[in-house]
Formats: sequence, structure tokens, C-alpha cells
Amino acid sequence: MRIGLDFDNTIVNYDALFHKVAREQEVVPPETPVNKVSVRNYLRYIGREELWTEMQGYVYGARMDEALAYPGVIDFLRWAGQINHEISIVSHKTKHPFLGPQYDLHLAARTWADQHLCENGKPLIQMDQVFFELTKEEKLARIAIIGCDVFLDDLPEMLLSDEFPIGTRRILFDPDRHHVAAMPPDIDVVQSWEGFAMCLRQ
Repeated sequence: MRIGLDFDNTIVNYDALFHKVAREQEVVPPETPVNKVSVRNYLRYIGREELWTEMQGYVYGARMDEALAYPGVIDFLRWAGQINHEISIVSHKTKHPFLGPQYDLHLAARTWADQHLCENGKPLIQMDQVFFELTKEEKLARIAIIGCDVFLDDLPEMLLSDEFPIGTRRILFDPDRHHVAAMPPDIDVVQSWEGFAMCLRQ
């Protein structure tokens, strides 16, 4: 089976890092919940949308190495390799931030994948199967070119796109169950990487 995986907020969990950076910069109160959405919503509430945009570039660039993989990612990749599933990462992100220093966001993400998606020094995914596209359209085209049998993504709009490849099973990664009620019955919803593995076994 060829399995396609989104990267940001699917493999990588930024919740603790965004909260840490926001507290370092003293732009959110201490009681702000430790998650990315709460930081974003607070900054928007106080009219600091531009600070949120710049913070994203800083986190995805200069601080990327501090981000954590979701629990279960390494176990999943190990399991998938043992039974010869083929894994590709397909994500979309701009090359450089919209505001602030012009970090190479593709290089930062690729370096993170190379250094964090490994076990005992051995890669759990081949770097020639890691793709960072500039647009959502290019991401969808890449999924089709690769020929993914299944694709896991945290963005409902990606899985619901008219351009999503026909024949690729769609699975939504939704740890906090924000979108499960709105998903059509042909899109499976999982809350964890363990749940994703179980879904593939069905």
C-alpha cells in the first residue's frame, strides 16, 4: 500500500511550541491554553493578526527543530516499514514567510523530517519521498502522481477538494474532533496515529 501523509499539524504537533514562543514574547496571558489555535485566536482577538503571521514564519523557520512529532508517529512509521507499506510525505507551504525574516521553510521542514523521523540513526522514511509543494493545487497533483492508495490530512478542505485524486482513500486527522460531524461518510476520521493504523487494518 502506498500511504500519503500530510506534514504540518498531522505529523508535526506545534501546540507546545507556539505557546512557548508566545509566552517568551509576552503576547498572550499565562492562562492561554497550550495549543496553537488558542494562541492564534487570542492574537486575532486583540487585533494582532500581523504578529500571528510573523510568529508562524519564526516557528516554522528558526524554531522548527523544537517542534514535536505527534505521539505514535514513530511507531506507525516503524510498523508500516515492517510490512512494506510505501510512505510519502506530501505537504504544501510557502518557501518563505509572508512577514519577517525570510527563513527557508522548506529546508527547515525537510531538515526536521530527516532528523526526527528516524530510529537508532536509521531513517523511517526516505527523503526522496518527502515533497513540499508551494500550493494546494500542486499538493493534490503530487498525490495523484505518486498514486497514493490512502492519504491522511488534518485539513477537511483538502480532502473535500474537487481536485482530490479519485481512487485515493481519504482519512481526516482530527485529534480534537473539530470536524468529525461535518465529514461525509466516505471520509474516515481518526483522532490518533494509533487510530490511523487501526483504520488501515480494516
